Amino acid sequence: MELKQIESFVRVAELGSFTKAAIALGMPQPLLSRHVRQLEVELRQNLLLRNGRGVTVTEAGLVMLEHGRGILHQVTVAQEELASVRGALTGRVSIGLPPSLSKLITVPLTFSFRDQLPQSQLSLTEGFSVPMLESLRAGRLDMAVLYNPPPSPDLEMTVLHEDALILIAGKKAKLAGAVLQPKVALSALFDLPLILPSRPNAFRLLIDTEMQRLNRKPHIVLEIDGLNAILELVKEGLGYAVLPAYTLSNFAKPKDFSTHRIERPQLLSQLMLVWSARRPMTTTHKAAQRVTQEVVGQALLGHTLGQAQPG
Repeated sequence: MELKQIESFVRVAELGSFTKAAIALGMPQPLLSRHVRQLEVELRQNLLLRNGRGVTVTEAGLVMLEHGRGILHQVTVAQEELASVRGALTGRVSIGLPPSLSKLITVPLTFSFRDQLPQSQLSLTEGFSVPMLESLRAGRLDMAVLYNPPPSPDLEMTVLHEDALILIAGKKAKLAGAVLQPKVALSALFDLPLILPSRPNAFRLLIDTEMQRLNRKPHIVLEIDGLNAILELVKEGLGYAVLPAYTLSNFAKPKDFSTHRIERPQLLSQLMLVWSARRPMTTTHKAAQRVTQEVVGQALLGHTLGQAQPG
């Protein structure tokens, strides 16, 4: 097997198309097809099924895809480690960010990478926890910032920040016969019309779990998988949100909202930096972890545990 054959197969399998893979690799499509076919002949297995819409990966192809990604990653690690011997932190680092944090840290993270890792290439991807965990395991991401990831033997993780979710209300919200206090018990949320992300969003899972402990279910009037969209609806008085305090930094006019600390119990959320335990970390990756930890820490400075100010 040759590296070019493996790289060609992996890219075709990931993109599901010879045409797209040829463009991505900057390679003539006939040469790409020849590389993949040579690999199949050598392995005596059909790795891909060709059809009019592209390709699908066979069972043997899935096994080869996992090994192929590992081989290519090892080659990249070797190249970067050799470069580090010369004192250069080079190579590509792909980091996944959650939507609630992306706007807050994308710019400072990019500037920090340019300052501290000028010869490396940063790739940022915004996404939710479940697909980012899959990307970490598949090698499409080197690391990701995730909320409350489940423990797993194939993942390493470290805590970046711990916070408590708060209740966010729009100034137009009307609560019949009552006024929300600066601090509210979780039980006070039972009958509030909530606008929440759908499962398996990490915040939603945390809310559902803690309410189930009290033998109640949240009263959900809308499920929206977009934090800015949730806040827009909350601003108009159509419901209440339960999110970290720093999500309001994504919004142009935070004063349009009032915030209320949730107690008895608090909805504690951990923000973690997660990476694969199966793939060795290069010197560049380790430096990228340090930079990410610094940037997230600075970005969330002042957003202390459960901090909320009534408006």
